Amino acid sequence: HAIICLVASVSSDEDYYKLLKVSREATTREIRQAFKKLALIMHPDKNPHDETAHDKFLKVTRAYEVLKDDDLRKKYDKYGEKGLQDEQQGGGRYESWNYYRNEFGIYDDDLEIVTLDRGDFDAAVNSGELWFVNFYFPRCHHCHELAPTWREFAKEMDGVIRIGAVNCGDNNRLCRSKGINSYPSLYIYKAGMNPEKYFGDRAKESLTKFGMQFVKSRVTELWQGNVFTEIEAAFSSGVGWLITFCADSGDCLESQTRQKLAGMLEGLVNVGWMDCSTQAELCDSFEVTTSTTAFFPPGSSLKNKGSVLFLQSLDTREIYGEVMQHLPDLEALTKETFQSKLAHHRWLVSFSFGQKTMASHEYKKLKALLKAAHIQVGKVDCLTDSELCVSFYIQKPCIAVFKGLGIHDFEIHHGKDVLYNIIAFAKESVSAHVTTLRPENFPSDGKEPWLVDFFAPWCPPCRALLPELRKASIQLFGQMKFGTLDCTVHERLCSMYNIHAYPTTVIFNKSSIHEYEGHHSADGILEFIQDLVDPTVVTMDPDSFAELVKRRKHSETWMVDFYAPWCGPCQALLPEWRRMARALNGMIKVGTVDCQKHHSFCQGESVKAYPEIRLYPQNANRRDLYQSYNGWHRDAHSLKVWAVGTLPRASVDLTPDDFRNKVIGGKDHWVVDFYAPWCGPCQHFAPEFEVLARMVKGSVRAGKVDCQAHYQTCQSAGITAYPSVRFYPHLGTKKVRDS
Repeated sequence: HAIICLVASVSSDEDYYKLLKVSREATTREIRQAFKKLALIMHPDKNPHDETAHDKFLKVTRAYEVLKDDDLRKKYDKYGEKGLQDEQQGGGRYESWNYYRNEFGIYDDDLEIVTLDRGDFDAAVNSGELWFVNFYFPRCHHCHELAPTWREFAKEMDGVIRIGAVNCGDNNRLCRSKGINSYPSLYIYKAGMNPEKYFGDRAKESLTKFGMQFVKSRVTELWQGNVFTEIEAAFSSGVGWLITFCADSGDCLESQTRQKLAGMLEGLVNVGWMDCSTQAELCDSFEVTTSTTAFFPPGSSLKNKGSVLFLQSLDTREIYGEVMQHLPDLEALTKETFQSKLAHHRWLVSFSFGQKTMASHEYKKLKALLKAAHIQVGKVDCLTDSELCVSFYIQKPCIAVFKGLGIHDFEIHHGKDVLYNIIAFAKESVSAHVTTLRPENFPSDGKEPWLVDFFAPWCPPCRALLPELRKASIQLFGQMKFGTLDCTVHERLCSMYNIHAYPTTVIFNKSSIHEYEGHHSADGILEFIQDLVDPTVVTMDPDSFAELVKRRKHSETWMVDFYAPWCGPCQALLPEWRRMARALNGMIKVGTVDCQKHHSFCQGESVKAYPEIRLYPQNANRRDLYQSYNGWHRDAHSLKVWAVGTLPRASVDLTPDDFRNKVIGGKDHWVVDFYAPWCGPCQHFAPEFEVLARMVKGSVRAGKVDCQAHYQTCQSAGITAYPSVRFYPHLGTKKVRDS
C-alpha cells in the first residue's frame, strides 16, 4: 500500500471534534470508527477530480491523530491548536483508500471483542477474569487471515472467556512493554498467573480447546452418594446449582456447553449433571422423566419443588440469562442502614434511579468476584432514597467504593460500565487513597498538602489519569492527600479556581497553589511533588530573575528554561529538567520562567521560541552573557553533559609520572577514571565523573588516565575494561578499591 507523504502544513481553527463528527465525550474506539467512515468517503483516491480533497482529508487525518492520543487530546482540549504547534504529527502522512477500507480498525465493529489500549489493558487483564488477547498489526497479512476466525471464536466464547484485541500500530509502546515481536501474537491472561502464549494452529476448534483448559470451574457428576451433601453445602454458602438431567428421551446439555456455563457462572452457581439411566430413583425423586435442565436458586429447598426453575432452552446464552435473572439481587442499602453497614467494612455500592437493565443482572457477579478482596456489594435506589444520594451529590446511576473508613471516604467510578473495569477499579480504589471531593470536604483550609484533580467524567484523558493518581497516592501516603472534583457537578467550586480545561491537576501546599503541567503519569506526578517538597528548580519572575541571575555571584552558574505551558516540547522537558536539576544540585543553579505569564519580559530577553534553554556562566565579565542550548536531545543526561562541559574541570589529567608520584606515592586520597577516547561508555560516563569530582572536592582528588596514550600505566594498574574507576586511599599503606 502506498503511503502518501505530504509537505503542506495544516493550520486550521476548525473544531477537531466537529471535523470527525464526534462528541467531546467520544471514546478512542468511537473516534476510530468515525475517522474510518470519513476516510472511505473523503479520501483523495475516491475524489480524483476534487482539487481540495487532499487538504480536506489532511485536516481530518490531523484531527484523528490528535484525538486518538490521550496526551495530545488533553493539550488540544486545553489550548486548542496553539498547544500542538511543536508536535510532529506523523510528518503529514496518510494511507491509501484500500488501507482504510480493508486494514484499519479490524475489530472496532465487533461487540464480542474488546478493543484494549494503553489506558485499560492492565485493568482488564488484572480484573480476575480470564482473557484471551490478540495482538495484531494492521498491515500484517496473517492478522487479516485470522480475523474471521477470531470473530467466530469470540462469539463462541462470549461470557466464558473475555476476548480482546490490541492494535499494535496504535499502541506500539504497550505492545513493546508486553514483549510482542511478531503478529498476530495470542496470549491468555489471568490475574495471579503468568501470560501463556498460544502456539497452535489458528482453527476455531484449536483456539477453543486451548482457551477452555484455563477455565477452572468444574462440572460435578451427581449421584446418590454426593448429591445432597454437594447441594446443601453450596446452599449454605449462598451458591445455587444448575443441574442437567440426562435421560433416555429428550435433549441433554452437551459436555462443552456444561463446561462453558460453569465458567460463565463461576462463584455464583455450581454446575452439575446426573445420568438418569444409572440414577433412576434419584431422577424420579426430582420428578424428572425426560432430559432437562433445572436451576436450584441459593436458599431454595430440595423439598420445595416450587422454587426450582426448569429451563427449556439448550442455548448457552439463554440459559445463562435465565439463571442470572433468577439469582438474588444485590443487598439493598437504605438511609437507615447505610451508616452502620459501611462504618467498618469496604463496600462497592451501585446507585441506580429505579431502572433495571441487563447490566444490573451482570452486577450480581460482583459479589463473587470481589469476595477475595473482602469487598461487600450493595445497591441504593436513589428514587426511594433520594436524600441519601443528594448528600453524596449523586445525580445519575454510578458505582462508588467506600473504603471502610465511614461514609464520607469514597471514590466514584468513572471508567467503562463493564464488569472487568469495575472490578479493577474496586480493587485499586480500596488500596489507594483517592477521595471524591465535594464542597463539604474540599481542602480549603490549607492545613495539609493536597493534590486535587479537577476533571469532567466525559473527558477521556481525565479517565486515563485516574488510575495514575491512585498509584501516586499509594507512594505518597502520609505525605499528601489526593482528591478528585467533578466539575460537571461542582461548577461553582471549579470556577472559583479558574478551571477552564480538564484534567487540571493542582497541588495545594498550605498557602501556595501549583498547577501540574507535566505528563499524566504516576512517575511524573511523583517527581513534580518531590520537587515541590524539596525544590531544586527556582520558579522565577522578572524581579527574581534580575536578582538571582543578572546580579549573581561570580562563582555561580545558572541554567534557565524559558517556556510556555501550552507548548508540547516544554511539557516533555519539565520532568527531565527537574531530574537534571537534582543531578547538578550544588554545582549549577537551575530556574524556569513562564513566558505566557511574563510575556513582555521574555520578549525583552529576546526569547523567540519555546523551550529556550540558556546557561549564564560563572566569572562572566557581563552578567547578561549566556550560551543557548542547541542540542537535539532534551533529556536530563544530554542537558547535564552540556552544562558540566561549560564548568571549569574539577578533575585533572594524569601522566604516568603523575600517577606514580601523586597517586601511588603521594599523601592524598585519589579517585581515578581509567578510560579510552574511542570508548562510547567512557564518553557517557565522563560528565558523571566530573559530578563526582566536584562532590568530593576538598577531601578526595580526582584524576583521569588516558589508557590509549598511557597503555603501560593502565596495564600495570591491572585495568582490563573501560571505563574503570578506582579509589586509592592514603592510609600509610598502598590500598586499592575497585568501583
